[in-house]
Amino acid sequence: MKTTELRQKDVAGLQTEVKELQRAHFGLRMQKATQQLTNTATLRSARRAIARAKTILVEKQSAEKSAK
Repeated sequence: MKTTELRQKDVAGLQTEVKELQRAHFGLRMQKATQQLTNTATLRSARRAIARAKTILVEKQSAEKSAK
């Protein structure tokens, strides 16, 4: 998911997105452990997608706290 799409979501939507990305990353890790994963570059892109979503989530949460 692109950064612009993530920025349009609210905090709850970002939290669900992070959980979905983490589930997908776990599935990829299990595929790698059982030697079913052929393209290991997907692990790196999944990790980076999780980091991107978490970063935007923290930005939105801090913006909400400063607005109060």
